[in-house]
Amino acid sequence: MSVFYLNENEISFPDPSLADKNGLLAIGGDLSVKRLLLAYTHGIFPWYTEGEPILWWCPKERWVIYPEDIHLSHSMRKYFKKHETRIVLNRDFADTIHRCRTKREEKDGTWITDEMEQAYLELHKAGFAVSVESYIDDKRAGGLYGVCIGKCFFGESMYTDIENGSKVALILLSLLLAKKGFGMIDCQLHTDHLESMGAVMISRQEYQNIIDGYCRG
Repeated sequence: MSVFYLNENEISFPDPSLADKNGLLAIGGDLSVKRLLLAYTHGIFPWYTEGEPILWWCPKERWVIYPEDIHLSHSMRKYFKKHETRIVLNRDFADTIHRCRTKREEKDGTWITDEMEQAYLELHKAGFAVSVESYIDDKRAGGLYGVCIGKCFFGESMYTDIENGSKVALILLSLLLAKKGFGMIDCQLHTDHLESMGAVMISRQEYQNIIDGYCRG
């Protein structure tokens, strides 16, 4: 299959169904707010490492959490009863995304480049990127950030400073989004951790149907 190269001066993408077997759809373009919004509303997201051109992905199978189906294990239920927990939205988006970046750099390396940080900060300023921070017994414990369009939340990355910090952030965010009638939290790719918290695999078409109904509908 041919690789699609994007023009920086034209905000468009090829048909998502043309992605290769690994989910790679296109290369190049830019990370402007307009292009990122177009990408997310068609099930496309950027993911690449420093020194590479921008790579755009649209996997054939997607992992999502339906907010009302977030799974609380027996141990987490006990944890919530034992500790005071809360989340804060958009306390400091720039700080949250940078914490996600540095935590990943310390462990496995990261795709959150300088360019990505700046792009999502601009997306936040435009009102579409959101940070979520968890507090456990009044101590900042962890957080996550993502893109919020309509009633779809596209998760990007998480960090933990205190044990269970990112879990608390995701669980409380899910409960909040369920109350607000959100259709999904997009997990993009599979991890055992997310599956244990209720993430399920759906087809690209099922995923697009959710976007059409909750994001662009």
